Amino acid sequence: MNHFEDRAGPAGAELWCEDVRLSDIAEAVGTPVYVYSSATLERHYRAFHDAFAPRDVLIAYAVKANGSLSVLRTLIQLGAGADTVSEGEIRRALAAGAPPERIVFSGVGKTDAELAFALDVGVAEINVESEPELERLIALAATKGKRPTVALRINPNVGAGGHAKITTGDEGNKFGVSLGEAERLYARASAAPELDVAGVACHIGSQISDLTPMEAAFTTMRHLVERLHAQGLKVRRLDLGGGLGVPYFDQPEPPSPRVYAEMVERVVGDLDVQLAFEPGRLIAANAGALVSQVIQVHARPGGRRFLVLDAAMNDLLRPAMYDAFHAIRPVVSKPDAPRVVYDVVGPVCETGDTFARGREMAELAAGDLVAFMSAGAYGASMASEYNARPLIPEVLVKGDRFAVTRRRPTYEEMLARDTFAPWLE
Repeated sequence: MNHFEDRAGPAGAELWCEDVRLSDIAEAVGTPVYVYSSATLERHYRAFHDAFAPRDVLIAYAVKANGSLSVLRTLIQLGAGADTVSEGEIRRALAAGAPPERIVFSGVGKTDAELAFALDVGVAEINVESEPELERLIALAATKGKRPTVALRINPNVGAGGHAKITTGDEGNKFGVSLGEAERLYARASAAPELDVAGVACHIGSQISDLTPMEAAFTTMRHLVERLHAQGLKVRRLDLGGGLGVPYFDQPEPPSPRVYAEMVERVVGDLDVQLAFEPGRLIAANAGALVSQVIQVHARPGGRRFLVLDAAMNDLLRPAMYDAFHAIRPVVSKPDAPRVVYDVVGPVCETGDTFARGREMAELAAGDLVAFMSAGAYGASMASEYNARPLIPEVLVKGDRFAVTRRRPTYEEMLARDTFAPWLE
Protein backbone atom coordinates (compact mmCIF):
# COMPACT_ATOMS: atom_id res chain seq x y z
CA MET A 1 0.00 0.00 0.00
CA ASN A 2 2.85 2.41 0.77
CA HIS A 3 6.57 2.58 1.48
CA PHE A 4 6.37 4.05 5.00
CA GLU A 5 7.44 1.50 7.59
CA ASP A 6 8.80 1.19 11.11
CA ARG A 7 12.36 -0.08 11.55
CA ALA A 8 14.26 -0.80 14.73
CA GLY A 9 16.32 2.12 16.04
CA PRO A 10 18.30 2.96 19.19
CA ALA A 11 15.39 4.80 20.82
CA GLY A 12 12.70 2.44 19.58
CA ALA A 13 11.02 1.72 16.25
CA GLU A 14 11.54 4.59 13.80
CA LEU A 15 9.30 5.50 10.86
CA TRP A 16 11.07 5.55 7.50
CA CYS A 17 10.01 6.62 4.02
CA GLU A 18 11.70 4.14 1.70
CA ASP A 19 15.32 4.26 2.94
CA VAL A 20 15.18 7.67 4.65
CA ARG A 21 14.31 8.34 8.30
CA LEU A 22 11.48 10.83 8.64
CA SER A 23 13.33 12.25 11.64
CA ASP A 24 16.31 13.07 9.37
CA ILE A 25 14.00 14.96 7.00
CA ALA A 26 12.43 16.85 9.90
CA GLU A 27 15.86 17.81 11.23
CA ALA A 28 17.07 19.01 7.82
CA VAL A 29 13.92 20.78 6.61
CA GLY A 30 11.94 21.58 9.75
CA THR A 31 8.32 20.84 10.52
CA PRO A 32 5.60 20.70 9.43
CA VAL A 33 6.68 19.06 6.15
CA TYR A 34 5.03 16.89 3.50
CA VAL A 35 7.02 13.82 2.48
CA TYR A 36 6.22 11.81 -0.67
CA SER A 37 7.45 8.38 -1.67
CA SER A 38 8.47 7.92 -5.31
CA ALA A 39 8.22 4.16 -4.99
CA THR A 40 4.60 4.38 -3.83
CA LEU A 41 3.61 6.76 -6.62
CA GLU A 42 5.20 4.45 -9.17
CA ARG A 43 3.65 1.33 -7.66
CA HIS A 44 0.14 2.77 -7.57
CA TYR A 45 0.30 4.10 -11.12
CA ARG A 46 1.55 0.76 -12.45
CA ALA A 47 -1.11 -1.15 -10.52
CA PHE A 48 -3.86 0.90 -12.18
CA HIS A 49 -2.25 0.86 -15.62
CA ASP A 50 -1.45 -2.85 -15.61
CA ALA A 51 -4.99 -3.74 -14.49
CA PHE A 52 -6.20 -2.81 -17.99
CA ALA A 53 -3.41 -4.47 -19.95
CA PRO A 54 -3.20 -5.14 -22.83
CA ARG A 55 -5.86 -2.52 -23.56
CA ASP A 56 -4.39 0.92 -24.41
CA VAL A 57 -6.07 3.38 -22.05
CA LEU A 58 -5.44 7.05 -21.35
CA ILE A 59 -4.66 7.50 -17.65
CA ALA A 60 -4.87 11.22 -16.98
CA TYR A 61 -3.71 11.75 -13.38
CA ALA A 62 -5.92 14.27 -11.55
CA VAL A 63 -3.56 17.16 -10.88
CA LYS A 64 -5.83 18.66 -8.22
CA ALA A 65 -5.00 15.75 -5.89
CA ASN A 66 -1.34 16.72 -5.72
CA GLY A 67 0.12 19.24 -8.13
CA SER A 68 3.77 19.05 -7.04
CA LEU A 69 5.88 19.32 -10.19
CA SER A 70 8.10 16.49 -8.98
CA VAL A 71 5.12 14.26 -8.29
CA LEU A 72 3.73 15.09 -11.74
CA ARG A 73 7.02 14.41 -13.49
CA THR A 74 7.41 11.09 -11.65
CA LEU A 75 4.06 9.98 -13.08
CA ILE A 76 4.49 11.54 -16.52
CA GLN A 77 7.76 9.65 -16.96
CA LEU A 78 5.75 6.46 -16.45
CA GLY A 79 3.35 7.46 -19.24
CA ALA A 80 0.62 9.27 -17.31
CA GLY A 81 -1.33 12.14 -18.78
CA ALA A 82 -2.94 14.89 -16.72
CA ASP A 83 -6.53 15.72 -15.83
CA THR A 84 -6.68 19.47 -15.19
CA VAL A 85 -9.40 21.85 -14.02
CA SER A 86 -7.81 25.28 -14.50
CA GLU A 87 -5.29 27.11 -16.67
CA GLY A 88 -2.87 26.94 -13.75
CA GLU A 89 -3.10 23.15 -13.65
CA ILE A 90 -2.58 22.95 -17.42
CA ARG A 91 0.54 25.07 -16.99
CA ARG A 92 1.71 22.84 -14.15
CA ALA A 93 1.25 19.73 -16.27
CA LEU A 94 3.15 21.30 -19.16
CA ALA A 95 5.94 22.48 -16.85
CA ALA A 96 6.28 18.93 -15.53
CA GLY A 97 6.65 17.61 -19.08
CA ALA A 98 3.17 16.36 -19.96
CA PRO A 99 2.58 16.30 -23.73
CA PRO A 100 -0.46 18.46 -24.64
CA GLU A 101 -1.99 15.46 -26.40
CA ARG A 102 -2.25 13.70 -23.01
CA ILE A 103 -3.85 16.59 -21.09
CA VAL A 104 -7.60 16.62 -20.37
CA PHE A 105 -9.26 19.92 -19.39
CA SER A 106 -12.30 19.51 -17.15
CA GLY A 107 -14.23 21.90 -14.91
CA VAL A 108 -17.69 23.38 -14.63
CA GLY A 109 -16.67 27.03 -14.83
CA LYS A 110 -13.97 27.43 -17.46
CA THR A 111 -13.47 31.08 -18.39
CA ASP A 112 -13.05 32.27 -21.96
CA ALA A 113 -9.40 33.02 -21.18
CA GLU A 114 -8.86 29.46 -19.92
CA LEU A 115 -10.60 27.95 -22.93
CA ALA A 116 -8.52 30.12 -25.25
CA PHE A 117 -5.35 28.94 -23.52
CA ALA A 118 -6.42 25.30 -23.89
CA LEU A 119 -7.11 25.91 -27.59
CA ASP A 120 -3.67 27.41 -28.10
CA VAL A 121 -1.97 24.56 -26.23
CA GLY A 122 -3.90 21.90 -28.14
CA VAL A 123 -4.94 19.69 -25.22
CA ALA A 124 -6.15 16.16 -25.85
CA GLU A 125 -9.70 16.78 -24.73
CA ILE A 126 -11.88 19.55 -23.36
CA ASN A 127 -14.70 18.13 -21.28
CA VAL A 128 -17.67 20.40 -21.97
CA GLU A 129 -20.05 20.57 -19.00
CA SER A 130 -22.97 22.77 -20.10
CA GLU A 131 -24.77 24.21 -23.10
CA PRO A 132 -23.52 27.78 -22.47
CA GLU A 133 -19.95 26.47 -22.32
CA LEU A 134 -20.47 24.57 -25.57
CA GLU A 135 -21.65 27.69 -27.37
CA ARG A 136 -18.81 29.79 -25.95
CA LEU A 137 -16.28 27.20 -27.06
CA ILE A 138 -17.70 27.06 -30.59
CA ALA A 139 -17.46 30.85 -30.85
CA LEU A 140 -13.91 30.93 -29.46
CA ALA A 141 -12.75 28.15 -31.76
CA ALA A 142 -14.18 30.01 -34.76
CA THR A 143 -12.45 33.24 -33.72
CA LYS A 144 -9.08 31.55 -33.21
CA GLY A 145 -9.33 29.24 -36.22
CA LYS A 146 -8.82 26.18 -33.99
CA ARG A 147 -10.65 22.84 -33.98
CA PRO A 148 -10.40 21.41 -30.47
CA THR A 149 -11.17 17.84 -29.50
CA VAL A 150 -14.04 17.76 -27.02
CA ALA A 151 -16.07 15.33 -24.96
CA LEU A 152 -19.43 16.02 -23.38
CA ARG A 153 -19.43 15.42 -19.63
CA ILE A 154 -22.62 13.68 -18.60
CA ASN A 155 -24.28 13.77 -15.20
CA PRO A 156 -25.62 10.19 -14.99
CA ASN A 157 -27.70 10.93 -11.88
CA VAL A 158 -25.66 8.39 -9.92
CA GLY A 159 -23.73 9.94 -7.06
CA ALA A 160 -21.19 8.28 -4.80
CA GLY A 161 -18.21 9.13 -2.63
CA GLY A 162 -16.81 9.20 0.85
CA HIS A 163 -18.53 12.48 1.77
CA ALA A 164 -21.40 14.62 0.43
CA LYS A 165 -18.91 17.32 -0.57
CA ILE A 166 -17.06 14.96 -2.93
CA THR A 167 -20.12 13.42 -4.60
CA THR A 168 -20.40 14.81 -8.14
CA GLY A 169 -22.81 12.63 -10.13
CA ASP A 170 -26.19 13.34 -8.51
CA GLU A 171 -28.77 15.24 -10.56
CA GLY A 172 -28.56 18.13 -8.09
CA ASN A 173 -24.77 18.51 -8.44
CA LYS A 174 -23.33 21.29 -10.57
CA PHE A 175 -21.27 19.05 -12.84
CA GLY A 176 -22.04 17.95 -16.39
CA VAL A 177 -25.12 17.99 -18.58
CA SER A 178 -28.19 15.94 -17.67
CA LEU A 179 -29.05 12.73 -19.48
CA GLY A 180 -32.18 14.38 -20.81
CA GLU A 181 -30.20 16.94 -22.80
CA ALA A 182 -27.14 14.81 -23.60
CA GLU A 183 -28.21 13.52 -27.02
CA ARG A 184 -29.37 16.93 -28.26
CA LEU A 185 -26.17 18.64 -27.16
CA TYR A 186 -23.97 15.86 -28.55
CA ALA A 187 -25.72 16.23 -31.91
CA ARG A 188 -25.26 20.01 -31.73
CA ALA A 189 -21.55 19.64 -30.98
CA SER A 190 -21.09 17.01 -33.70
CA ALA A 191 -22.71 19.30 -36.26
CA ALA A 192 -20.39 22.20 -35.41
CA PRO A 193 -17.47 22.29 -37.88
CA GLU A 194 -15.42 24.12 -35.26
CA LEU A 195 -15.28 21.04 -33.00
CA ASP A 196 -13.87 17.53 -33.20
CA VAL A 197 -16.24 15.61 -30.94
CA ALA A 198 -14.46 12.59 -29.50
CA GLY A 199 -17.00 11.19 -27.07
CA VAL A 200 -18.57 11.40 -23.65
CA ALA A 201 -17.28 11.56 -20.08
CA CYS A 202 -18.55 11.13 -16.54
CA HIS A 203 -17.24 11.33 -12.98
CA ILE A 204 -19.56 10.53 -10.08
CA GLY A 205 -17.47 11.21 -6.98
CA SER A 206 -14.34 10.52 -4.99
CA GLN A 207 -13.22 7.89 -2.47
CA ILE A 208 -15.76 5.32 -3.71
CA SER A 209 -15.38 1.99 -1.92
CA ASP A 210 -18.30 0.13 -3.52
CA LEU A 211 -18.35 -0.61 -7.25
CA THR A 212 -22.15 -0.79 -7.40
CA PRO A 213 -22.76 2.93 -8.14
CA MET A 214 -19.86 3.00 -10.57
CA GLU A 215 -21.26 0.03 -12.45
CA ALA A 216 -24.67 1.73 -12.57
CA ALA A 217 -23.14 4.93 -13.93
CA PHE A 218 -21.00 3.13 -16.50
CA THR A 219 -24.02 1.11 -17.63
CA THR A 220 -25.89 4.37 -18.13
CA MET A 221 -22.95 5.69 -20.17
CA ARG A 222 -22.92 2.52 -22.25
CA HIS A 223 -26.59 2.92 -23.11
CA LEU A 224 -25.96 6.54 -24.06
CA VAL A 225 -23.13 5.54 -26.39
CA GLU A 226 -25.38 2.94 -28.00
CA ARG A 227 -28.13 5.52 -28.55
CA LEU A 228 -25.66 7.98 -30.07
CA HIS A 229 -24.33 5.28 -32.40
CA ALA A 230 -27.89 4.42 -33.41
CA GLN A 231 -28.35 8.06 -34.46
CA GLY A 232 -25.26 7.89 -36.65
CA LEU A 233 -23.15 9.97 -34.26
CA LYS A 234 -19.53 8.92 -33.80
CA VAL A 235 -18.20 8.17 -30.32
CA ARG A 236 -14.57 7.13 -30.22
CA ARG A 237 -13.68 7.88 -26.58
CA LEU A 238 -15.41 7.07 -23.29
CA ASP A 239 -13.91 8.92 -20.31
CA LEU A 240 -14.99 7.23 -17.06
CA GLY A 241 -13.30 9.69 -14.69
CA GLY A 242 -11.75 8.67 -11.39
CA GLY A 243 -13.08 8.11 -7.91
CA LEU A 244 -11.95 4.60 -6.95
CA GLY A 245 -11.25 4.69 -3.23
CA VAL A 246 -7.95 4.14 -1.49
CA PRO A 247 -7.31 2.05 1.65
CA TYR A 248 -7.33 4.71 4.34
CA PHE A 249 -6.48 3.19 7.68
CA ASP A 250 -9.95 3.46 9.26
CA GLN A 251 -12.01 2.25 6.32
CA PRO A 252 -12.81 -1.09 4.68
CA GLU A 253 -10.46 -2.19 1.92
CA PRO A 254 -11.86 -0.84 -1.37
CA PRO A 255 -11.88 -2.94 -4.53
CA SER A 256 -8.47 -3.31 -6.14
CA PRO A 257 -7.69 -1.73 -9.52
CA ARG A 258 -7.79 -5.24 -10.99
CA VAL A 259 -11.35 -5.85 -9.76
CA TYR A 260 -12.33 -2.37 -10.93
CA ALA A 261 -10.87 -3.04 -14.38
CA GLU A 262 -12.74 -6.35 -14.62
CA MET A 263 -16.01 -4.51 -13.92
CA VAL A 264 -15.21 -1.87 -16.55
CA GLU A 265 -14.42 -4.52 -19.14
CA ARG A 266 -17.64 -6.37 -18.35
CA VAL A 267 -19.79 -3.25 -18.71
CA VAL A 268 -18.20 -1.36 -21.61
CA GLY A 269 -15.33 -3.51 -22.84
CA ASP A 270 -17.03 -4.52 -26.09
CA LEU A 271 -17.73 -0.95 -27.18
CA ASP A 272 -15.45 0.21 -29.99
CA VAL A 273 -14.09 3.17 -28.01
CA GLN A 274 -10.88 4.26 -26.34
CA LEU A 275 -11.21 4.29 -22.56
CA ALA A 276 -9.87 7.16 -20.45
CA PHE A 277 -9.56 7.45 -16.67
CA GLU A 278 -8.69 10.25 -14.24
CA PRO A 279 -7.38 8.74 -10.99
CA GLY A 280 -5.83 11.11 -8.46
CA ARG A 281 -6.32 10.13 -4.82
CA LEU A 282 -5.83 6.47 -5.74
CA ILE A 283 -2.27 7.20 -6.83
CA ALA A 284 -1.18 9.96 -4.46
CA ALA A 285 -2.95 9.53 -1.11
CA ASN A 286 -0.89 6.77 0.47
CA ALA A 287 2.29 8.06 -1.16
CA GLY A 288 2.45 11.00 1.26
CA ALA A 289 2.76 11.76 4.96
CA LEU A 290 2.63 15.04 6.87
CA VAL A 291 5.32 15.19 9.57
CA SER A 292 4.61 17.47 12.50
CA GLN A 293 6.14 18.20 15.90
CA VAL A 294 4.39 18.30 19.26
CA ILE A 295 4.44 21.84 20.68
CA GLN A 296 2.95 20.91 24.04
CA VAL A 297 0.46 18.72 25.83
CA HIS A 298 -2.29 20.77 27.45
CA ALA A 299 -4.10 18.89 30.21
CA ARG A 300 -7.47 20.15 31.40
CA PRO A 301 -9.13 19.44 34.75
CA GLY A 302 -11.21 16.32 34.39
CA GLY A 303 -8.58 14.47 32.40
CA ARG A 304 -9.02 15.89 28.88
CA ARG A 305 -5.70 16.25 27.09
CA PHE A 306 -4.95 18.35 24.02
CA LEU A 307 -2.00 17.29 21.90
CA VAL A 308 -0.99 20.60 20.30
CA LEU A 309 1.00 20.24 17.06
CA ASP A 310 2.82 22.71 14.83
CA ALA A 311 0.73 21.52 11.85
CA ALA A 312 -2.71 23.09 11.47
CA MET A 313 -5.87 22.99 9.41
CA ASN A 314 -4.32 25.34 6.87
CA ASP A 315 -1.68 22.65 6.22
CA LEU A 316 -4.08 19.67 6.18
CA LEU A 317 -7.68 20.75 5.66
CA ARG A 318 -9.33 17.36 5.15
CA PRO A 319 -10.27 16.64 8.79
CA ALA A 320 -11.93 20.07 9.20
CA MET A 321 -13.48 20.06 5.72
CA TYR A 322 -14.60 16.44 5.34
CA ASP A 323 -14.37 14.97 8.87
CA ALA A 324 -11.61 12.85 7.36
CA PHE A 325 -9.68 10.30 9.40
CA HIS A 326 -5.89 10.17 9.16
CA ALA A 327 -3.84 7.66 11.11
CA ILE A 328 -1.36 9.56 13.31
CA ARG A 329 1.81 7.60 14.00
CA PRO A 330 4.75 8.49 16.23
CA VAL A 331 7.91 8.93 14.18
CA VAL A 332 9.82 7.25 17.01
CA SER A 333 7.84 4.67 18.96
CA LYS A 334 9.05 4.58 22.55
CA PRO A 335 9.17 1.09 24.10
CA ASP A 336 6.42 0.44 26.64
CA ALA A 337 4.88 3.92 26.19
CA PRO A 338 1.47 4.02 27.89
CA ARG A 339 -1.66 4.61 25.83
CA VAL A 340 -3.28 8.02 26.26
CA VAL A 341 -6.44 9.58 24.80
CA TYR A 342 -5.85 12.94 23.11
CA ASP A 343 -7.72 15.60 21.22
CA VAL A 344 -5.17 16.31 18.48
CA VAL A 345 -5.21 20.00 17.50
CA GLY A 346 -3.21 22.66 15.71
CA PRO A 347 -2.35 26.27 16.62
CA VAL A 348 -4.80 28.04 14.26
CA CYS A 349 -7.35 30.27 15.99
CA GLU A 350 -10.33 28.05 15.12
CA THR A 351 -12.09 25.32 17.08
CA GLY A 352 -12.28 23.56 13.73
CA ASP A 353 -8.49 23.25 13.78
CA THR A 354 -8.88 19.76 15.21
CA PHE A 355 -7.40 16.67 13.58
CA ALA A 356 -8.91 14.09 15.92
CA ARG A 357 -11.04 13.90 19.07
CA GLY A 358 -10.67 11.16 21.64
CA ARG A 359 -7.86 9.47 19.71
CA GLU A 360 -6.01 6.80 21.71
CA MET A 361 -2.28 6.99 21.00
CA ALA A 362 1.06 6.21 22.56
CA GLU A 363 1.95 8.91 25.08
CA LEU A 364 3.79 11.85 23.52
CA ALA A 365 5.66 14.86 24.86
CA ALA A 366 6.81 18.27 23.57
CA GLY A 367 9.37 17.86 20.81
CA ASP A 368 8.16 14.44 19.66
CA LEU A 369 7.39 13.94 15.98
CA VAL A 370 4.22 12.46 14.53
CA ALA A 371 3.24 11.57 10.97
CA PHE A 372 -0.24 11.94 9.46
CA MET A 373 -0.53 9.03 7.07
CA SER A 374 -2.38 8.94 3.74
CA ALA A 375 -1.77 12.67 3.33
CA GLY A 376 -0.43 12.69 -0.23
CA ALA A 377 -3.74 13.70 -1.83
CA TYR A 378 -5.61 16.92 -1.11
CA GLY A 379 -3.10 17.89 1.56
CA ALA A 380 -0.57 20.34 0.16
CA SER A 381 -2.84 21.10 -2.80
CA MET A 382 -5.56 22.50 -0.50
CA ALA A 383 -3.18 24.29 1.88
CA SER A 384 -3.34 28.03 2.55
CA GLU A 385 -1.56 30.77 4.47
CA TYR A 386 -4.44 31.27 6.90
CA ASN A 387 -3.32 32.99 10.12
CA ALA A 388 -0.31 34.23 8.09
CA ARG A 389 1.29 30.80 8.36
CA PRO A 390 3.80 29.98 5.60
CA LEU A 391 2.99 27.17 3.18
CA ILE A 392 4.96 24.18 4.35
CA PRO A 393 7.70 22.51 2.32
CA GLU A 394 7.31 19.38 0.23
CA VAL A 395 9.97 16.66 0.01
CA LEU A 396 10.27 13.80 -2.48
CA VAL A 397 12.09 10.62 -1.48
CA LYS A 398 13.73 8.25 -3.94
CA GLY A 399 15.42 5.29 -2.30
CA ASP A 400 17.97 6.66 0.16
CA ARG A 401 17.82 10.22 -1.22
CA PHE A 402 15.46 13.09 -0.58
CA ALA A 403 15.05 16.55 -2.05
CA VAL A 404 13.04 19.63 -1.12
CA THR A 405 10.72 20.17 -4.07
CA ARG A 406 8.95 23.20 -2.62
CA ARG A 407 10.67 25.21 0.08
CA ARG A 408 9.05 27.04 2.94
CA PRO A 409 8.76 30.79 2.10
CA THR A 410 10.15 33.36 4.48
CA TYR A 411 7.89 35.86 6.22
CA GLU A 412 9.61 38.59 4.22
CA GLU A 413 8.64 36.87 0.97
CA MET A 414 5.06 36.54 2.14
CA LEU A 415 4.84 40.21 3.10
CA ALA A 416 6.51 41.33 -0.14
CA ARG A 417 3.52 40.04 -2.15
CA ASP A 418 1.31 42.73 -0.57
CA THR A 419 1.46 46.42 -1.42
CA PHE A 420 -0.05 49.47 0.24
CA ALA A 421 -2.75 51.44 -1.53
CA PRO A 422 -1.18 54.70 -2.78
CA TRP A 423 -3.09 56.82 -0.27
CA LEU A 424 -1.65 54.80 2.60
CA GLU A 425 1.99 55.08 1.66
